[in-house]
Amino acid sequence: MCGILAIFSADGQPIGTQSFEGSEHSLRELAYRQSGKQRHRGPDDTGILVIEEQGVALVHERLAVIGVATGHQPLQSRDGNIALITNGEIYNYLELTQKIVKRLPGYQPKSDCNVIIELYEEHGNKLLEHITGMFSFVLYDRRRRQLLVARDPFGIIPLYMGKDAAGNLWFASEMKCLVNVCDQLQVFPPGHMAMGTVKQLPSPVRYYQPSWRQLIPTAEVNLKHLRQQLELAVRSHLQCDVPFGALLSGGVDSSLIAAIAARIMRERDPSYKLRTFSVGMSGSPDFVHARLVAKHIGSEHTEITFDVDDCLDGVRDLIYHLETYDVATVRCSLPMFYLARHVKSTGIKMILSGEGADEIFGGYLYFHKAPNYEEFHQEMITRCEQLHVSDILRANKVTMSKGLELRVPFLDTALVDHVMGIRPQDKMAGALNEFTGDRKWRMEKFVLRQAFTGDYLPDAVLWRQKEQFSDGVGYALIDALPNFAARHVSDAQLLEAKQRFPINPPKTKEAFYYRCIFEEQFPGESAANTVEKWAPRLDWGCPEDPSGRAQAAHDNGYGKCTIDY
Repeated sequence: MCGILAIFSADGQPIGTQSFEGSEHSLRELAYRQSGKQRHRGPDDTGILVIEEQGVALVHERLAVIGVATGHQPLQSRDGNIALITNGEIYNYLELTQKIVKRLPGYQPKSDCNVIIELYEEHGNKLLEHITGMFSFVLYDRRRRQLLVARDPFGIIPLYMGKDAAGNLWFASEMKCLVNVCDQLQVFPPGHMAMGTVKQLPSPVRYYQPSWRQLIPTAEVNLKHLRQQLELAVRSHLQCDVPFGALLSGGVDSSLIAAIAARIMRERDPSYKLRTFSVGMSGSPDFVHARLVAKHIGSEHTEITFDVDDCLDGVRDLIYHLETYDVATVRCSLPMFYLARHVKSTGIKMILSGEGADEIFGGYLYFHKAPNYEEFHQEMITRCEQLHVSDILRANKVTMSKGLELRVPFLDTALVDHVMGIRPQDKMAGALNEFTGDRKWRMEKFVLRQAFTGDYLPDAVLWRQKEQFSDGVGYALIDALPNFAARHVSDAQLLEAKQRFPINPPKTKEAFYYRCIFEEQFPGESAANTVEKWAPRLDWGCPEDPSGRAQAAHDNGYGKCTIDY
């Protein structure tokens, strides 16, 4: 992963020296300065291409993971007509390269992202039908004065767009690069692309349109095929030219990814030991289970321990990197923020993680309250479409704040299409009886656990109840955060919340505190509107508190833990 920034003149003409914060800046200086706000995403290299006569600037902040010696960006076509900046990884680039070589003998890509240029020359915007990976990119065709902007199907890689007062068009991986120069800001939506001239660039249109978004699936689960699909997804995500490891919370999702990766790497080298990392407070439920997994898969395991104050110290810095004020996202990010710094210090540059499984398998505990198959499936769709403003936003921005690339095999497009194509009654926790309407209790992510029954994981982990990351690292942190926020927010301030924050008004002191910090760093309505709230379904009778312990299905919940079906 990396960071990208692009500026396009409103009229396609040179952009003169800009007066900015009391001094004059050329287009190159302005682009370099603004991109510097996300330079943590690319600590290895900064590349700049300025096309003065057309008012175009492209900046790339590089984290070198594939093609370390050759992958400098911006990339350009052989004739120099096409310029490209990309943030992400194209996982099927080797297969694509084989096809391109048949058309262009002697072709040698400088990096995995290079294939985007050749595919554009052959297919235009249809290139998106050919690539698989996590990405956001801006491609500029000088001859046609045309740009193509696209983001991966689930928004694993962030992308923002904006317009400044002069009408110039901006794109960046992080909002902080745009917020003080653009009057208009918005999130570029996942699974969308926009193609045209700057003057006539249409609104982003959806290119990723799977059938499961429109129809309730009817295919019965095939456990063997499901297992094979996840194994293939992990294998494709292991392309890497630098040291890598795996996050290991001790939950079933991250544990399966680590277990599969360890097996694949031992196929290549029987002596290989995968490096795994856990984070938590002393006595954390996650530590106990992560140790079981590490021993079982033979990984070189590291535990990073923190106390409450360690996390509370980082709240302000965290919100700056996250670019959100959502309570659930901030809570989950605090321990990961602490963990990422340690992992990077060990020399690791890429890390595998288990995000995405709860969305495609209906794994959150509040899914136990789903009233029927149709609503269960629709809620999974909603969660998939909100990943880019919640779990994936957290996972990407927290790790990239330390120049650490995170990969999420559960969000491999082929795997998601397979899992979301399984009929909901096979995945539904506490599934309904089709004939009587009665409900028999069944653990969340039941089919995933069934598919890997055997020697992949210890049963104590394979059948461990869903524990949200912010809870599993130690319950004391989630208990402390509301009290910490209450010291900074008065009752009177909270009563005025709707007047001060008419967009997404906070309902608790914790939410109010995060919102105040966000407003200081990202002022304006456009910035506030980029945030969406993560909360369980209130209309299913779920409490608003995003903690898993607030749900009735949790074994160690706040109140009575029986499931009242």
